[in-house]
Amino acid sequence: MSSRSEITEIPIIDWNLIENGQKDQFLSQLRHAFVVVGFAYLKNPPVDPALIDQMIKFAPRLFDLPQEEKNALSMVNSPHFMGYNRLGNEITRGKVDVREQLGNEITRGKVDVREQFDFVTDSISTWKEGDPIYLRFNGPAQWPNANSLPGFKAIATEYLQQLGKLGFEFMSLLAESLHLPRDVFDKFYENPKETTPNWCKIVKYPVLDPSLGNQGVGPHYDSSFLTLLLQASAQPGLQVQSPSGQWIDAKPIPGTLVVNLGKGLETVTRGVARATCHRVLSPDPALGTRYSIPYFQKISQSIYLNNMTVFDEGVPLPPDLEELVQSRSLKDLDGE
Repeated sequence: MSSRSEITEIPIIDWNLIENGQKDQFLSQLRHAFVVVGFAYLKNPPVDPALIDQMIKFAPRLFDLPQEEKNALSMVNSPHFMGYNRLGNEITRGKVDVREQLGNEITRGKVDVREQFDFVTDSISTWKEGDPIYLRFNGPAQWPNANSLPGFKAIATEYLQQLGKLGFEFMSLLAESLHLPRDVFDKFYENPKETTPNWCKIVKYPVLDPSLGNQGVGPHYDSSFLTLLLQASAQPGLQVQSPSGQWIDAKPIPGTLVVNLGKGLETVTRGVARATCHRVLSPDPALGTRYSIPYFQKISQSIYLNNMTVFDEGVPLPPDLEELVQSRSLKDLDGE
């Protein structure tokens, strides 16, 4: 088997292996993807294909809303930091990230040029004066006017729920692939874990004037446990960095989600499950605007701020996995 330093492409894992009684093969591929590589395509995910199609169709319509309607949903209007970010409000590594998003960022000192909308499963804010400030993150999302974008809230909410269910099952399968109990990661979620908020972004990466460079989002790692990305248009742009520093294209593949792990999970597995650096290039002018819809699996805020001991202790790892941190070889993991 090849070592992690020889990565040249992103592996594809087919969920149908589980449906067809080939779970052991799925788990083996899962180990390779997230111990050796750090990224994967999940083919045939257990998410309603019609729902995915609806989300893809809504993405450009969302950003085509009048600017005044989008501004009314600005993140600065939400005490829960959910909402709209207009073009060029984020910086990664010192450069503007050129994207539009309904969700504001700076990556390593460069503005991320994108437009973005962030939304979560609606919840009631219980924060009051004197409570920890992080509790203000819990609360309702801002949604476009139903008359302007009929059906969007219902579709997006159902998408969040299905991705949330997939995320928990995926983490249980990842635990199995690492020879750990299926529920080993449950202590990092809210109790019960189904009350953990689901968080999603819809992001627009416009075509850039060449004088502005090509940064959609600069090189970065995700922070929490798990990201499930729907590449909602045919334009490429996502790239994954290999250990040798080379950038590998993660081109859109219909019928897949792109899956990657965050630094939080890397920490609790003491480096066995790897977070991988990635970036987004602005689209080729000949191909037009790029859209993406990343889902982020959140963990309990109390883990970060009130109970870091639980986070630092991580999960109990078999000796063969601890040794694997040094070798990064699938052969070492499987004992073949």
